[in-house]
Amino acid sequence: MNDFHTPVLLKEVIGLLQVKRGKNYIDATIGGGGHTEAILSLGGKVLGIDIDQDALDYVQKNLELRIKNQELVLEKGNFRDLEKIAHSKNFDSVAGILFDLGISSHQINTPERGFSFLKEGSLDMRMDKKSSVTAEVLVNLLGKGELYDLFSKLGQEHRAWAISNGIIRARRVKAIQTTTDLARIVAESYGLKGEISDFKKNQINQKIFQALRIAVNNELENIQVALPQALKLLERGGKVAVISFHSLEDGIVKRVFKNFEQKKMGKMITEKPIEADMDEIRKNPRSKSAKLRVFQKN
Repeated sequence: MNDFHTPVLLKEVIGLLQVKRGKNYIDATIGGGGHTEAILSLGGKVLGIDIDQDALDYVQKNLELRIKNQELVLEKGNFRDLEKIAHSKNFDSVAGILFDLGISSHQINTPERGFSFLKEGSLDMRMDKKSSVTAEVLVNLLGKGELYDLFSKLGQEHRAWAISNGIIRARRVKAIQTTTDLARIVAESYGLKGEISDFKKNQINQKIFQALRIAVNNELENIQVALPQALKLLERGGKVAVISFHSLEDGIVKRVFKNFEQKKMGKMITEKPIEADMDEIRKNPRSKSAKLRVFQKN
């Protein structure tokens, strides 16, 4: 199923979830369905949730037989509404829940989605295409101070002020509408002109695009809201696994899990986050920044 998205840390996730035949599981971010397919192959029943209709359409087509056999249930929604969605689909008690917080290869490789600074496309970045707020709206309407806060806090970008200045200057002349418009402003803020290598583009744009994507999709708040709901849905001994891709997300997951531990609700069974090995990174470079944490309910 690699043409849509390659699942990250697949063997580690499946090994830690210890999938049991006939038990219920939730894949809160089904993406290309790679993790879900592995759970199904071990006899688990899965509720697959995604905010992105493209992902659901892809899984619907590729796992059609599993859906017909009632082994897989799909639902469009935001995992911040996890409890409500689970109860509506009779997944009231589950043995495991997975959150894969990364963006899919399909989203990155589809220029019109606006997630990639290497491909020209509209400055969109919405996981849910029906959402009203896009990256273009934020870049063109936020004030200089608001842009600075966004890039410095959500992107941890050390040139946040210079880039915010560049955006304000550029949009006085013409609205910033495409990924290449924004990438050009970032490059100029770094004092770069002419042709820039993809490696350099990645170095200077990654944090800016990350910050906008997080803001557009409310990603940090969503995971904070979802994890307590996940714990409620777990049966005794059930596990919640979270794969994050940057320090802000990982920090939230770690704090929430530690808080659960302090309240004697269970234990974190990954003392340190699990990362991809060199073999996986070679096959799938996007796995390099992945961190997996798992919590088990008492």
